[in-house]
Formats: sequence, C-alpha cells, structure tokens
Amino acid sequence: MDDADNPGRRSLRSLCPGLFSVALTGQRVDARAALTRTQRVLTGMLLGVVLMLASNPLHAQDPFEIQVYEYPTVPKGMWNLETHFNYVAEGTKSFDGSVAPTNSQSHVTFELTRGLTEHFELAGYLVLARRVGHGPEYVGWRVRPRMSLPQSWGLPLDVSISAEVGFPRQLYDENTTTLEIRPILEKSVGRFQLDFNPVIGRALRGPGTKEGWDFEPGARFAYALTRRFEPSLEYYGAIGPLGNILPANQQVHQFFPGGDLKIAENIVWNFGVGIGLTDAGNRLVYKARIGILFGRKQK
Repeated sequence: MDDADNPGRRSLRSLCPGLFSVALTGQRVDARAALTRTQRVLTGMLLGVVLMLASNPLHAQDPFEIQVYEYPTVPKGMWNLETHFNYVAEGTKSFDGSVAPTNSQSHVTFELTRGLTEHFELAGYLVLARRVGHGPEYVGWRVRPRMSLPQSWGLPLDVSISAEVGFPRQLYDENTTTLEIRPILEKSVGRFQLDFNPVIGRALRGPGTKEGWDFEPGARFAYALTRRFEPSLEYYGAIGPLGNILPANQQVHQFFPGGDLKIAENIVWNFGVGIGLTDAGNRLVYKARIGILFGRKQK
C-alpha cells in the first residue's frame, strides 16, 4: 500500500518524518502499530514536561498577547498577521524591581505567522508599549514554532503544541530570555467549543532562572451564535508551581467576556474586557486583536 492509499500514514510523514517510517528494505510496516507507538512517544513527552513542574514559582500572566490558542495551524503556504491591542486601565502602580508598573500602559504586538506544512507553522513577534509620560517603547521580540496533531489520528481531543522563546527588555520583564510551552486542547460539540491551554513557562536568562517552571492556565468557552459571530468567555490564570501553589490572594485570575467577529472570510476581530479577581495582577484590561489571513494555500 502506498501513501496515496493511506491518508493517516501520509499525514504522519508530513508532520514528522523522523518519527514514522513507511517501509524498510523489502519489509512492510504495520501503519496502525506504528501510529500507536508514535502516539505513546508524544504522550510520554507531554507527561515529561508536566512532571518537570513538580517543585517550582511564578511570573505574571502575559499582558501583551492575551489569547487562548485554538487548535488549527495556519494553512501551508499562507500567512496570518495578527495585531494585538491591549490597554491596562487598572494595573500595578509601582516598580517591581526593574519592571515598570502596568497601570495605564498601552500595548501593541505584531504577530506574523507562516504555515510551513499542513501541521506546522512558525511565528515572529514585535512587542511595543507606551507608559504614561513616555513615548512608544520597544518591549522585545519573540519566536514561536507550533505543531498540530492530525485529526486523522482519531484522538478524543484536537491537539497542538507550541514553544515560544521571548527576548524582553528588563523594563518589562526581569528576565531577558524566556521560554513558554503551550499545549492546546480543543473539543467542539455542536455550536459549542472549548479550548484549554495549560501553559508552563520559565526564565532561560535572568534572575528567575533558578526558580524553575511556573503554571499559567488559559481557557476559552465559545458559542457559534451566527456564521460570523462567536460570543465567548476567556480565563487566564497564574497560580504558582504545581507542587507549591501560591496563596489565593497572590494568584492571578482574570475573566474576559467578549467574542470573535468575522469581518470578512479572511479577517477576524477579537475583543474582550478583562476583570481581575485579585490584587496580584491587572484588575481591568481592554483587549482587541485583528487577524488577517492572506497568501495562497499550497497542497
């Protein structure tokens, strides 16, 4: 049987050729058994990442890209330009070490993503901000690859995972190099859609290097009210290390009622108003995001 007769095998090869071999010299491979082995390897990798969290502390929830990721990656050959606009109406009011207070900050983040294969994309970010009494400031840049697992695998949830490396200025983050691992788990039932992002992150360079991994879960519950509009409720948290959860008043819990409006087939406007439940994070945040998909899809 060749790849044309087995779409599951073909999707695996396009996703990660090094993990799956279709044939050895003169020998056929059981595609189902190979698929099971591959799923076990990926599951083991995800469990290993989670276990690394067992005894480690926290930095604040990202105020520049306020987004719960959904499963799909950008189609192969196409581009997606997302522009994030956020305004912190009620935030922190004093410096935390080198990090400036967030109150009355305005943020603009440009995120450009390219679909490299059917299941792999690569994104770059330019992050800017404006503080009261200051002009526009450069915050930093980021790079993020992301991989999605094919739906042909028949998993109970749609799954993708991203790894983001950031290079912020110390005026906005005490650590100058950061790493974020973001699993994306999605389930749709009728018009309802639930996305869960159990995000973990750590410092790679800076004073927080020895603190290990922190846990910042995010979730989105949406309903397709019409073909063009989805009202939603998003949640963002920062609760501390799984092995040593912070006291409730030191955790961050933010809820963003809002929605997604499809302005055109290739343009989506996301908006929301964030309400913080504790004094540990920003208490009132307005956010918006414009996504524009362009280019020609490749086979």
